[in-house]
Amino acid sequence: MKLFRPFGWFYLPVSILGVVIFLGAVIFCLTVFLAVDRHSHSVTDTLYGIFPFFVSTFLLLDWLGKRAS
Repeated sequence: MKLFRPFGWFYLPVSILGVVIFLGAVIFCLTVFLAVDRHSHSVTDTLYGIFPFFVSTFLLLDWLGKRAS
């Protein structure tokens, strides 16, 4: 079952399940950004706070893209 299609370095969703997974990752990252940014005092605080969540989320999305394309 193909969920994603390679597009350069990225993977685009080609099925409904792929879109749901992609939107879930984006909504999770947006929620993390808003939560971290609310309590940070500078841009650097925000970047240090979101980095581990964004990297792990998009690495998981990349892994899923490779496995399901």
